[in-house]
Amino acid sequence: MSGPEILTFGCRLNTYESEVMRGHAAGLDDLIVVNTCAVTAEAERQARQAIRRAHRDRPEARIVVTGCAAQIDPARWAALPGVSRVLGNEDKLAAASWTPQAMAGGDSVSDIMAAKETAAHLVTEFSGRARAFVQVQQGCDHRCTFCIIPYGRGPSRSVPVGAVVEQVRTLVASGYNEVVLTGVDITSYGPDLPGAPTLGQMVRRLLALVPELKRLRLSSLDPVEIDDDLWRLIEAEPRLMPHLHLSLQAASDLVLKRMKRRHLVADAARAIERARVLRPGIGIGADLIAGFPTETEAQFDDTLGFVTDYEIPYLHVFPYSERPGTPAARMPAIPVEQRRARAARLR
Repeated sequence: MSGPEILTFGCRLNTYESEVMRGHAAGLDDLIVVNTCAVTAEAERQARQAIRRAHRDRPEARIVVTGCAAQIDPARWAALPGVSRVLGNEDKLAAASWTPQAMAGGDSVSDIMAAKETAAHLVTEFSGRARAFVQVQQGCDHRCTFCIIPYGRGPSRSVPVGAVVEQVRTLVASGYNEVVLTGVDITSYGPDLPGAPTLGQMVRRLLALVPELKRLRLSSLDPVEIDDDLWRLIEAEPRLMPHLHLSLQAASDLVLKRMKRRHLVADAARAIERARVLRPGIGIGADLIAGFPTETEAQFDDTLGFVTDYEIPYLHVFPYSERPGTPAARMPAIPVEQRRARAARLR
């Protein structure tokens, strides 16, 4: 299928959304789409570098910039040489944004904070990937002090169970044996839907209605929001892969409070212990931030000790990165080299 070149940065949700855009923009061979991430300054730097390289290598191509960084600060990205259009995170998923008439127009960045629901999109293929990704949730209602993503993704909203089932069936019919359910905060799934289903209830329904799906994985989970249905599936459902990835961020209670996280160290410990009792041999992973503002050496050692004591082998570690406008960016900062050194010790 002919279509644009798409450069994707950041999370699995962006990977999924890039495939949605690939379908909408089929036939637009002169297009380069840069799907940005705003989690760290480094992610934004890489996207800017990719835009400069694309403009140098293909000066005749039209470059469309989208994703969280573009949603948050569209004017900054529109000003880069070679950029012909900026699309917001809602706009990029609308087929109407990719018509010839729309492409001839200007930037289109809707008010993401006014988004009320998440439209379902059918994707049949993930270019070059053995696993498929399916969006089940979008946005975030929490305000962790380090995180700018709610301003790029908007409020939390869930994809109805029926739409998730239809998407997974389509992917299985396309030959995919493994699907990863993804979103910004998937343990917030359901309260905005009729009957307020939990994530576990949705997963149970999905597995029952798509028996031909061989393997199912979940993206990062909040340690205190794993519901009872999901725990029962972790224990007894062989098609739910034995891997639990926790959005931990730190293992010092004071640092977690300053981050405005919803869990304490004891909550994370209980989640890991419960998972290992229910599913012996389960793989445990965690997201961690090294060098959060005010983090002392002793507090960092608490995190390092927790990772060691609980034998967490799969770590996604990021040196803390200031995000403009977030509360953490106004806190006393730790030198960048010290952040990097702590991240290296965790890795």
